[in-house]
Amino acid sequence: MNKFLNISYGAVQGFYWMYFAVIISFASAFLLDRGYSNSQIGFILAFANILAVLIQPILADIADRSKKLSLVSVLGVMGAGLIIGTGSLYFMDYKSILLTSVFVLTGALQISLQPLINSIAFHFSKAGSYINFGATRSVGSVAYAFISSILGFLVLRFGTRTIPLTGVVVIMLLMTALFLTDKLFKKNLTLHIPDQSLDDSKEDATITLLQFMKRNKIFVVLTFGIMLVFFQNAVINNFLIQILRNIGGDSSQMGRLFSFMALLEMPGLFFFSKLRTKFRSQTMLKISSIAFIGKVFFTYLAPSVGFVYLAFLFQLISFPLFLSSAVHLADEVMEKGEAVKGQSLVTGMMTLSGVFASLLGGAVLDIGGPSQLLLISTGLAVVGTFSIFLTVNKV
Repeated sequence: MNKFLNISYGAVQGFYWMYFAVIISFASAFLLDRGYSNSQIGFILAFANILAVLIQPILADIADRSKKLSLVSVLGVMGAGLIIGTGSLYFMDYKSILLTSVFVLTGALQISLQPLINSIAFHFSKAGSYINFGATRSVGSVAYAFISSILGFLVLRFGTRTIPLTGVVVIMLLMTALFLTDKLFKKNLTLHIPDQSLDDSKEDATITLLQFMKRNKIFVVLTFGIMLVFFQNAVINNFLIQILRNIGGDSSQMGRLFSFMALLEMPGLFFFSKLRTKFRSQTMLKISSIAFIGKVFFTYLAPSVGFVYLAFLFQLISFPLFLSSAVHLADEVMEKGEAVKGQSLVTGMMTLSGVFASLLGGAVLDIGGPSQLLLISTGLAVVGTFSIFLTVNKV
């Protein structure tokens, strides 16, 4: 039963990251085509991230403390909102307040899904249904690679209206996979652990978000370093089309580069559980931070699209180890009732990096261009890595 549960949860991760590619990675292509400037796109993405930062801890608190609403129920409600929001984007062809508002709300909900989807794996595992997070998350990378390549071609061939159309299909598949996963989990629970349920683990989850932050001050400081390192990741995700156009690239090449990055993530994600037996999460967080510096710095030096492929080779150890070790570290050091909040804080700081990357990135692109933005991103990654080195072993 655990095998089928892992397959089903892998599908959840796969469809989530496909949807991420549609809404976030192709956001610039969609909005540029509707008359938005780089700065305006930056503000839209920033507001989406800000709203997500506000939403995430609230949802995490509900998921941790509520005895009536499960994680899957919360995600189901969010999914319904995403179907409506994404579908409405298909009918909006020009820059407007309505388009801006809908995109901000849709982006915020999409970003807010991530910590809750990640938390499902740990909730299920603690209730006796083991989820291999690294392996299932690697399915997300495969799916991201697939949709990025296909969507890059579709946009070049048929236009940007294919972006929201693809998004509606993907989010519906995500909700289907999510409810199937929940059904398999409950069946497994009934067969093997009849007296335990997912919600029972919430009885001791009474700590508030403020209490959590007071009790885990060093962990909170660590997440600021994570935010600075992840800044460059948000810059590349949000503005890769602008970076590539500066050196002669197009949307099709952007899609292939996103696919290339995602495929490089697979080994690190798939074998992360084995790496954990040899290296501590703290060690892998340090190593991956250094790799992120290499990735953004060599992208800054790139004179052509071909050289960007070489720079993105750092993705082999940067993103998969950084994401997985950060999530696992939160689960390892948090006490009962704190896990979702810890993971939400990590994801929230990554989201906050998206706020700064969007605001600063759009403005810098209009004023100084892609090269200056990449240089700033390199500097922040260095500062963030230094911060992580100082604090991670004290958590």
